[in-house]
Formats: sequence, structure tokens, C-alpha cells
Amino acid sequence: MKKARAAEEIGELKALLRKSGLRSTSARLAVLQQLRAAKTPLSHAELAKELVPTGLDRATVYRNLMDLAESGLVARAELGDHVWRYEVRREGHDHSAEHPHFVCIDCGAVTCLTDVHVDITPTPGSKKSTISSLTEVLLKGHCGKCV
Repeated sequence: MKKARAAEEIGELKALLRKSGLRSTSARLAVLQQLRAAKTPLSHAELAKELVPTGLDRATVYRNLMDLAESGLVARAELGDHVWRYEVRREGHDHSAEHPHFVCIDCGAVTCLTDVHVDITPTPGSKKSTISSLTEVLLKGHCGKCV
């Protein structure tokens, strides 16, 4: 049963890659699998730590992250600590509107707030907003472990 699910997942990822115009390579599949399995956005260093032991080098992981981000399959965000993090974009969602992120200012933990909807609207009677469109929403504070 587990092998059937793994084969089904590989098939889905191959179809996503083809649909986005990218070749389906073992490196791209490995990067996508790691990102799909992650509960939070991952940095290049975190991905490399998992994938280098499987035979990929850091440069290959990086190049594939760039290709996947450029194709739109992966979202890239800098969450205030000068580290780019990556996560799979869910099909049919505009990532910027999909969910905000929370970063703990004590331990640096990143949490996807998938159950939170943020609606930013101008205050009634205020002058025209200088915001044209939002690309991401980042909330900072203290996580439950650090309080």
C-alpha cells in the first residue's frame, strides 16, 4: 500500500513538472517531495541537509529550487531574517493570498498560518491607500514554546 501511494505521488509530481514546462528529473522530484512533506517553508540549507545524503549536491538542490520557483511550482519568501524559504504552491491558489506566516522572534521557528485569513482594507474616510497589492503577510511574535 505504501509503495502504491509513493508511486502515485511520483506520478502527480511528474505531471506537475510537465504541466509547468519543466523536465521531470530525479533531482526535481526529490526537491518537490521534500517540500511537499514539510509542514513549514524550508531554506536551501535545510533541504540540502536532507538531500545531500541521497546523492544530490548543494548546487543541484539550489538550481532546482530556482527552476521550481521560476516556474511557479514553488513559492519563495524571505521572512525577515535574510534567509529565503521555499514551499510548494498548492494548485489553484495564488500563494500571496493562500496564507500568512508567523516567525517567532525568540527561536526563529516559522509557522504557516493556513487557518488564518488576513484582510487588509483602508480605514473608511482615509486617503487612497499606497498599497497596490500584497505579495506576502508576515506576523512576528513569541511562539507558545518561548512564552
